Amino acid sequence: MVRLARKVTVNLPEDALARAMAITGKGITETLIEGLNDIERLAKLSALRRLRGKIRFDLDLERTRR
Repeated sequence: MVRLARKVTVNLPEDALARAMAITGKGITETLIEGLNDIERLAKLSALRRLRGKIRFDLDLERTRR
């Protein structure tokens, strides 16, 4: 898989970046990538939660186990 990269310059609070890097145990780039991936994951999780109770799901477990 080819991953395209984009170089950006940002101003970040030093303490917030330091805390995030301490949590991940990774460098700046890896920490920011992990944070961006978490934002995407949380957005998808929120979308799934909004569907709760709106989709009818009928499954006969005994029948599917045969």
